[in-house]
Amino acid sequence: MVRSAVVFVPRATLALMSERIRVVVAKPGLDGHDRGAKVVARALRDAGMEVIYTGLHQTPEQIVETALQEDADAVGLSVLSGAHMTLFARVIKLLEAKGATDVLVFGGGIIPEADIPELTKWGVAKVFTPGSTTHEIVDWVRTAVATRSEV
Repeated sequence: MVRSAVVFVPRATLALMSERIRVVVAKPGLDGHDRGAKVVARALRDAGMEVIYTGLHQTPEQIVETALQEDADAVGLSVLSGAHMTLFARVIKLLEAKGATDVLVFGGGIIPEADIPELTKWGVAKVFTPGSTTHEIVDWVRTAVATRSEV
């Protein structure tokens, strides 16, 4: 069960909903800092994507359930607490267990460069570290989802 969900949908593009990229942006764990997640959610929304922001303090189970219910193309995780190895791994394992291996998982936050290869090996498609621009994130999501759906 999801505690809260906010869907940012520009009114002018409601008719295109079936063709739009759907992204769940989530803050797993106990980290209470969500400004970055909200900035990314808004940038994705402004780029024409449908964004479901789950709010703070979500469990991996809640995030995966939201992704499945919303038929998400991608899940973006924001972690600043240092628990990224545990939280990212759990989200990926739960998606796999539910047969949702087509859902891209990407993330960002305070994630040491040394951890990125391990996260990638587990199935995290991309990690955005501090200094990444919203344009980079938007372009990557658009390209990654399009490429995945062509396969």
